Amino acid sequence: MSAFPPIGEYAFLSDCETTALIAPNGNVEWLCLPRMDSPSVFASILDRDAGGFRIGPSDVNVPAGRRYIPGTMVVETSWETRTGWVIVRDALCIGPWHHDTERSHSHRRSPTDHDADHVLLRMIECIHGSAEIKLECEPAFDYGGLAVDWEYTGPGYGEAVARSEGMDLKLRLVTDLRLGFEGPRARARTTLREGEVAFAALGWSEHAMPADYAQAAERLARTQRFWQEWLAHGTFPDHPWRTFLQRSALTLKGLTYGPSGALIAAATTSLPEAPGGDRNWDYRYSWIRDSTFTLWALYSLGFEEEANDFFYFVADMAEAEEGQLQIMYGIGGEAKLEEQVLDHLSGYEHSRPVRIGNGAYDQDQHDVWGAVLDSIYLHTRSRDQLPDRLWPIIKRQVESALSSWREPDRGIWEVRGDPKHFTSSKLMCWVAADRGARLAEIRNDERMAARWTQAAAEIHADICAHGVDERGVFVQHYNTDALDASLLLMPLVRFLPPEDPRIRATVLAIADELTENGLVLRYRVGQTDDGFGSEEGSFTICSFWLVSALVEIGELARARRLCERLLSFASPLALYAEEIDADSGRHLGNFPQAFTHLALINAVVHIIRAEQQLELGAPARDHELAGR
Repeated sequence: MSAFPPIGEYAFLSDCETTALIAPNGNVEWLCLPRMDSPSVFASILDRDAGGFRIGPSDVNVPAGRRYIPGTMVVETSWETRTGWVIVRDALCIGPWHHDTERSHSHRRSPTDHDADHVLLRMIECIHGSAEIKLECEPAFDYGGLAVDWEYTGPGYGEAVARSEGMDLKLRLVTDLRLGFEGPRARARTTLREGEVAFAALGWSEHAMPADYAQAAERLARTQRFWQEWLAHGTFPDHPWRTFLQRSALTLKGLTYGPSGALIAAATTSLPEAPGGDRNWDYRYSWIRDSTFTLWALYSLGFEEEANDFFYFVADMAEAEEGQLQIMYGIGGEAKLEEQVLDHLSGYEHSRPVRIGNGAYDQDQHDVWGAVLDSIYLHTRSRDQLPDRLWPIIKRQVESALSSWREPDRGIWEVRGDPKHFTSSKLMCWVAADRGARLAEIRNDERMAARWTQAAAEIHADICAHGVDERGVFVQHYNTDALDASLLLMPLVRFLPPEDPRIRATVLAIADELTENGLVLRYRVGQTDDGFGSEEGSFTICSFWLVSALVEIGELARARRLCERLLSFASPLALYAEEIDADSGRHLGNFPQAFTHLALINAVVHIIRAEQQLELGAPARDHELAGR
């Protein structure tokens, strides 16, 4: 039996500046400070000796139940012991705006009424009988590489600070339990009886900490109100799948770095695509290719402010790069994301190497320009105007796509084998030219509109001439018959009408031939030179793409069956990792995965709108991915 909890059983917390993962036994096994992409202080998800923070009954490790308090990012865990029942509530606290007398050094978006408190709060309540409670907090700074020293900072046993030599970061632990120290570990034990409560707060900034249980309870209530009020700004259909949309929306908000508007791909690094394998990557960065799906999802659910913040993060990157746009950036806009291997960590279930940074940041991937242009087009349509600031960005991005589309690249999946003429990369270059032409028309620039329309037609013809096999199915790259799930995007970006026989043949070929137990693979590993020899699970985003594509070609019943199955694979807390093992249903890869939740929103909305159109007697086909 593995010493590591299944990936899909972690709870996810966020204050929109950092994130945490909590195992079912109540141990915080992932927390990076002070940002989502900073070195960890708890990393036992990657090595059982790399730091953790547990609060719970001393003699029970399996909870009776766990849930999010509805509409929030507050996790509630219920425990049954031999002598009583206990509830633990956990949150990364969100408070009022803190910078009234000075400007924030990190915020580039407009400040709101709320700000991260920089406090992890853990509340304990005995609701029946009695229970012995244990607290163990053992940070290990710098990805488990540096142990800490504890010292008391108050008159009693309830306040302490953890430091590590050579680190500016310090952790403050405040609790109404009595702390003692065992080397790098702070411990406390007490017995709670019915009606009795306790708290522990871990902080990492100059912001005030709760001094007692009453103040801690107010922090928790305020954080809960923040999430419920935020969710109330959204627009969700009255449908049985509403809760999946709401949890996905909350997860996306939690994966957003508030100061810049960046959306990270996932909260973690190096959770394996196959246990014991080497496909382990750092996903704590913002991928430009996610932009269209992000904006579509946020606009579809009514979160225009979040869409605006993310759009201008992308626009800032595009403006700064002057056309040489990278595929990903750090959450503060950092361009250099050099990859390192942490040899001292054993990895999740001994999956090595453990990597930080991402060596794909400087790869040539030609889909990036299409993603940016599609995002600008969607943003412009949402506001019925094209800001002057965006026009130079548009011209640089379109011209970059036109100067590069004939060249091979490494494709949407960032393969580390030889560059190829990937069909999906050509497709997104077509998107860049097509959307650029439409934006030029909005600007009344007839010359550029005509030039880019002609270029789009040339790319379109090239794809249709070289990217289709003998049976009329679009293929992974030129000169192959291999399938690729990225081609499910073709009907969604309106490359051809959904009724075109080549689109229908491609969608059905992927559904029938690129699946394991009905779940979609990115590609067949044996047919793709991706630089690795190991296997991988099904990519959940691709399965949700298939749902949307099936709706587009009129296969609504098949789409609904697949969507129902995918929703049944959700984690106990309705979260998704990057992959699902097609045999066991186990979640694999980094967690929770933004792109999976984005594709879920797209698929569910596709089905709901198609069903509504059927009820009205209209064709069962959804509007375009981005409202084109």
